[in-house]
Amino acid sequence: MTPEPTGPVSEHPVPGRGPYAIAAGPDQALWYTLEGSGEIGRLVPGGSPEAFHLAADCGPTIIAPGPDGALWFTEYRANRIGRISVDGTVTEFGLRECGPYGITAGPDGAVWFTETTTDSIGRIATDGTVTEFPLPIAEAFPSAIVAGPDEALWFTMNRANAIGRIDLSGAVTLYELPTPDAAPVGITLGPDGALWFVEIAAGQIGRITVDGKISEHPLPDRGARPHAITAGTGDVLWFSEWGANRVGSITVDGVIDSVALPTPNSEPHGLTLGPDGALWVALEHGALARVVVAGE
Repeated sequence: MTPEPTGPVSEHPVPGRGPYAIAAGPDQALWYTLEGSGEIGRLVPGGSPEAFHLAADCGPTIIAPGPDGALWFTEYRANRIGRISVDGTVTEFGLRECGPYGITAGPDGAVWFTETTTDSIGRIATDGTVTEFPLPIAEAFPSAIVAGPDEALWFTMNRANAIGRIDLSGAVTLYELPTPDAAPVGITLGPDGALWFVEIAAGQIGRITVDGKISEHPLPDRGARPHAITAGTGDVLWFSEWGANRVGSITVDGVIDSVALPTPNSEPHGLTLGPDGALWVALEHGALARVVVAGE
């Protein structure tokens, strides 16, 4: 049964444990990782959730649409990259022990991912061929990654306090953040052609242009611990406030607002614009939140 909305937000409980990241698939469905139970979930808005089982302890983390009509995801604890087709068929590709976390489709028809524990960026072709590119810095903990508008991939380095850019040949450029110890995590391509990211430790939203110019926007609640960020409609981006039980928004002009979630301590993580025009948020306590956005 679909719960009644609470203001602009409704919650949709899902089976499994620990919804962590979420993405819109090519099949008008939402696909999400269940980090706690080792599953991939699927929900068509208005329908019933279903789950596809992996190894219970594999730790599926970030999920993203691939270049081949499937969804690709990282298995952080199992050191694998997974692929799930829209009919639920799963293929897994083993890696060395590297802690894969962020993942995204690249402009070259391959999938790119971060290796948190080996200070590398990985590339996996759709046939499973893996190439790794080492970063020119140690203990960087590369985290989220996204394709930019410039035929390159952009990624956060959580412990190095920097944003990275890697081109398709593997050449890496690093951009240090102005705020010390900001600990960037999520990153996305904004509607203005810049890359937008969250600074979980500093309580700020950051923006970097493709020529490396950085600006930062402090949140009203500096302890909100923003975690993930995604582009919405128009000139708005949305981000999860993991430490404040809210979902925040920021326009490209820097206007910030937020929406409270109805269940206390729901731990919002990944979020995406759904096929129904609403914003959907993975809540680690065991549900997906649907947030009504302007124009829906």
